[in-house]
Amino acid sequence: MNEEGALRTLMPDCWRCHDADTVGIALIDLAAGNVVTVAGQRLSLQDAIPSGHKFALVDHSAGEPVVRYGEPIGRATASIVVGAHVHSHNLATALAGEQSYAASDLAPGEVMAKPLGQWLGYRRADGRYATRNEIWLLPTVGCVAPLVELVAREAQVRHAGKVDAIVGFGHPHGCSQLGDDLAGTRAVLAALCDNPNAGGVVLVGLGCESNQLDDLVALVPERSRLKLRVMRAQDPGDEMARAMAMVDELVEELAPLRRGPAPASALTVGLKCGGSDALSGLTANPMLGRLSDRVAASGGKLILTEIPEIFGAEDALLGRATSDRVFEAAGMLLNRFKRYFLDQGEPVSENPSPGNIAGGITTLEEKSLGAVQKAGKAPLADVIHYGGTASEPGVTLLEAPGNDAVSSTALAAAGATVILFTTGRGTPLGFPVPTVKVSSNTALALSKAGWIDFDAGCALADGAEAVSDRFSDYVLEVASGRMTAAERSGQRVISVWKRGVTL
Repeated sequence: MNEEGALRTLMPDCWRCHDADTVGIALIDLAAGNVVTVAGQRLSLQDAIPSGHKFALVDHSAGEPVVRYGEPIGRATASIVVGAHVHSHNLATALAGEQSYAASDLAPGEVMAKPLGQWLGYRRADGRYATRNEIWLLPTVGCVAPLVELVAREAQVRHAGKVDAIVGFGHPHGCSQLGDDLAGTRAVLAALCDNPNAGGVVLVGLGCESNQLDDLVALVPERSRLKLRVMRAQDPGDEMARAMAMVDELVEELAPLRRGPAPASALTVGLKCGGSDALSGLTANPMLGRLSDRVAASGGKLILTEIPEIFGAEDALLGRATSDRVFEAAGMLLNRFKRYFLDQGEPVSENPSPGNIAGGITTLEEKSLGAVQKAGKAPLADVIHYGGTASEPGVTLLEAPGNDAVSSTALAAAGATVILFTTGRGTPLGFPVPTVKVSSNTALALSKAGWIDFDAGCALADGAEAVSDRFSDYVLEVASGRMTAAERSGQRVISVWKRGVTL
């Protein structure tokens, strides 16, 4: 019997997430007429239920709420009988537009979780710790993006083994931008320069672009100015040789650094999901939530973003705000993002994606209730704008969209030194800091071993607590230098959030 088959014998066929749920989840493909038992309830399936999809545990009348995770995930659009398939043909979102949030019942509470142990990191001069000792090359404008990527590739070969990596991060922006759009590009690039994992940064401008070097450097926090090397490609001389000389200088400075013991409070963890399926909210995201609780209990920082994937699950997060100020800022951010959709003539519920739907997620409420579990029960301590930096222990809510590359780049810019990325469908893409890909199901982990770092699907057979303990150990190993799949394959990019007109 192969590994997947052996695991299959240990797993149940279906699952109920919460005692109040009115739907169950198929964990394998189930045929019409199959008799299944869910949380002690025995029923006959009226339809074939694909793996990851929902079926009714009670009768629903049209207009009645359908409940998963103990919360409504939408309303039935037709009568649904016990055992029937529940999906987009008979379930629709109940989300509309902006809403009023009242901060009368704040209960952040104390996170009752076991603190994490030490890890091995690089201590920077400003007292922060890095999970990597790298040199990043960043262009101010897309015109010199190929240049920085070429220099980085050649420098990586030239200095192999002296630092953890030398990486060039191209992007197409920085020119033909105006106002807030240009300011956003500048802010996120300046914040990337401040990430502790970048022991040195070569900033390369063209010379005539909107995103002028001097203005960008002025936004880089003072603590990170000394690690910058700055050049304009249009200045006289061989631009390749000049950029390489700057890298050589930084390598000489950084090569002697060695890892040393670092407290768990020095961790800043970005939380992300992409290509989710119906098991993401059952296995992978709750596992991240348990790790988040341990980070918070250790005094570490967590960063949560993908604001549209909080719509419909606001109560699960906002009630943990540490103050009225944080609650109000979070509510304003959510409504501002909803207005961003509405002003473009788009509904706020324009989600899930086709891949999410194929995997069994029907409405944005369902996706959001699964997604916010990544933050566990940790207190919501702060709210920051795109390009801002997380500074408070606990959860920081970061302004950014759900797009994988844009939001993950924003997490790195906000100071994350490791990103935990759950997925039910799979993706090879990695980002500026170590990106741990966590599969929600074992089939994905087995079929895409070159993409996936950790399988959360085995929690269905091994138990959530045991797998969560293994995951905590694994994350500390990655923070201490163990390479992720995306690092090994060189799949590392940045993406800037483009919001304005292009000249």
